[in-house]
Amino acid sequence: MTTPETSPQAASARPTLNCDPDELRTLFLFEKLSQDQLDHLCRVGSVELIQPGPVYAEGDPATCFYVLLEGALVMSRRVGADDVEVSRTSSPGVYAGAFQAYMGDRARQVYFNSVRVTEPSRFFVLPAEDFSRIMREWFPMAVHLLEGALLGGQAQQQLIGQRERLLALGSLSAGLTHELNNPAAAAVSATAALRERVAGMRHKLGLIARGPYQRDKLETIIKLQERAVEKVAKAAELDPLTASDREDELSDWLDEHGIGDGWRMAPNFVQAGLGADWLEHVRDTVGGEMLDPALRWLNYTVETELLMNEIEDSTTRISTLVGAAKQYSQLDRAPFQTVDVHELLDSTLLMLAGKIGDGVTVVKDYDRSLPKIPAYPSELNQVWTNLIDNAVSAMNRTGALTVRTAREDDCALVEFGDTGPGVPDEIKSRIFEPFFTTKPVGEGTGLGLDISWRIVVNKHHGDLRVESVPGDTRFQVRLPIGAASEGPATAAREGKTR
Repeated sequence: MTTPETSPQAASARPTLNCDPDELRTLFLFEKLSQDQLDHLCRVGSVELIQPGPVYAEGDPATCFYVLLEGALVMSRRVGADDVEVSRTSSPGVYAGAFQAYMGDRARQVYFNSVRVTEPSRFFVLPAEDFSRIMREWFPMAVHLLEGALLGGQAQQQLIGQRERLLALGSLSAGLTHELNNPAAAAVSATAALRERVAGMRHKLGLIARGPYQRDKLETIIKLQERAVEKVAKAAELDPLTASDREDELSDWLDEHGIGDGWRMAPNFVQAGLGADWLEHVRDTVGGEMLDPALRWLNYTVETELLMNEIEDSTTRISTLVGAAKQYSQLDRAPFQTVDVHELLDSTLLMLAGKIGDGVTVVKDYDRSLPKIPAYPSELNQVWTNLIDNAVSAMNRTGALTVRTAREDDCALVEFGDTGPGVPDEIKSRIFEPFFTTKPVGEGTGLGLDISWRIVVNKHHGDLRVESVPGDTRFQVRLPIGAASEGPATAAREGKTR
């Protein structure tokens, strides 16, 4: 947005001073130029005296190249709704502004930062089109090298970023395959067992039908069967010791009442929540003559219900995993949308469950009152993946991972805390640099945090920072809650003064 201070009218109103070629020669940028070149710079450029206040604003069209002659400047970048200072200097010769003008249409010609002066300051100001022409005419080889370095670096960054995402996808795919295999195998096994039990029930039904049993007795068994099914649905899960004690009790009861192989039926009855008092009720209801066939019939009934429950649990688990995978990948959703960060976090944690392992305790501390936020959900999931993976690796897969959400003013805070050894102070300022990693060779590309930083800051106008002491490291992501327009932010970490 163009402010009154940075408008073309305001810039044209700045006092223009005499341009001295000899002064330009004292600057590191121009010290190797010939006298004719210095004279030409003074003809096409100008020296301006700028009073304390803005010089230009981030996101505005980059119209000028500024070189500080005298004074002091402060450079800042937008992070969310705030301007964060990134540099403060009074060194003559530092430059800012349209330093990529020579790239033409191949680069966005906007200011990638904001600059203000804190005292009356003199600048040598060169219009962007003159800066571009001079660069191409005077330094054609340098321009080719710079273009190759910039475009090649961007292409390399993109390719390596894709590789980073593919590596993460491969790891997640392996974990998802493992997670899906367990319930799928359980469902297959339970289905095979169920088929056998149903065949046994048909055989047992034939035996009962041929037996000398009265109709009212058979109706009684059917009622007992229905009650047993109801009890299976309400049965509570027992700890192993309690279950073992109850199995012994039922086995003894069945042996005392002449039921052969009672030890085979006892675990099913216990798992279904049926105790010795229920067996007594069956005996009193059907009588001693029908006790054995009645209990075997009820055992088949209970076992088939338990197997169907197991199949239902397994297929539900599979469905949940597939749903989490869809939520994580956002394959069937718009790239930019309003999302619940808790849904994204839960899907990522579920996808990474196998990688997190049993040695890490996951603690969720969610503020459920947090509103939905405008975001690129698939890319935020990539951020969560990178931060969780780093936390688990830092703890050597043993410790506690705390995922916390909260509201801070107009931002949603998502924090990942781990109990690892912490980030040493000497490298804390470098962890978001591309290719910087503390992992052993072959275990990390050094791009996870860099990619996360770009997604959070550049694309979501948010903030990513780390607070760390031994035993308590917290990576904090702050994302604007308010409405945001679709499209990447103009903030760029590469903006420098020299």
